[in-house]
Amino acid sequence: MPKPKVLVETHFRALDSVFAPEQLERLRSFADVVWARDGAMPSEDYVAIRDDVEAIVSGGWRQGDVADWPRLRAIMEVGGRHPSPDVLDYEHCFAQSIRVLSCAPAYGPSVAEMALGLAIAAGRQLIDGHVAITRGDEVWGGAANLTSIGLYDQPVGLVGFGGLARCLMPLLAPFRCELYAHDPWLSDSYIRQRGAAPVELDELLATCRFIFVLAIPSTENRAMIDRAGLERVTADSVFLLISRAHVVDFDALTECLVEGRFRAGIDVYPREPLPQDHPIRTAPNVVLSAHKAGGTPRALRDIGRMVVDDLEAILNGLPPTEMQVAHPEIVRRLP
Repeated sequence: MPKPKVLVETHFRALDSVFAPEQLERLRSFADVVWARDGAMPSEDYVAIRDDVEAIVSGGWRQGDVADWPRLRAIMEVGGRHPSPDVLDYEHCFAQSIRVLSCAPAYGPSVAEMALGLAIAAGRQLIDGHVAITRGDEVWGGAANLTSIGLYDQPVGLVGFGGLARCLMPLLAPFRCELYAHDPWLSDSYIRQRGAAPVELDELLATCRFIFVLAIPSTENRAMIDRAGLERVTADSVFLLISRAHVVDFDALTECLVEGRFRAGIDVYPREPLPQDHPIRTAPNVVLSAHKAGGTPRALRDIGRMVVDDLEAILNGLPPTEMQVAHPEIVRRLP
């Protein structure tokens, strides 16, 4: 019996950054793998294979009209988020029971680790302390801690209570933090059962000392944290922008930080690379990271493992368990 045909086109990612050799070997043990090399497959070559392909592993949907792939059962993206509805016909996918899966869960542990690191670095002023020593004007001992903001026993706010929040919570557990969460897509009961207190966004911004922005972008939450919300953040707080800049009025955030209104750790920006003359680069009490929270070598290789695990399940008539499934109610809200 012939093996199911699977198109593996990880472009823009290098194939070996996603798939360890043993995972590719495992994939080939149950699938007839097509392409599986760096770079994009020439689009004209799709014609020869699309009648037989049952799954596509893609760095971003570039395979044209999904209806042209009549045997397709799964689309598995390795870029980091579900394809935009502008490029993928989700209604056709749902009508034809084509699974659309995102590798986003692979990034959760790495992003949570970075979020914790940025929180401690900003709160305890680690970068400022390092720079002071390199200049030779450091302050020694307890006098250097007069303005430190420690994480232990502090109220912590989670803006968004999805996969990133659930990865971060175990890392916060040793610090005995009081956890508060705002997520309009989830019920208060759901949030309480998972260890946080549900609160309105304005209350979270005004009362929490560490504020982690973890929400995914949607058509409903652009600049959800606006200037008025940012003005509620107290001077002794640390604001962590971790998921997407889409969720925050970044111009207002920049102005608040340039004025020194509170501290922050930032990994994501509305334009990347960040313009050289952007004022956030010189804002005081800010720890900046160049959108590197998730894409560690370990996380990328986890993507390959998840793809193989879920693809084997799907081809055997079982549901996927590792990757993030596209739900109609969610993808219709994607920006």
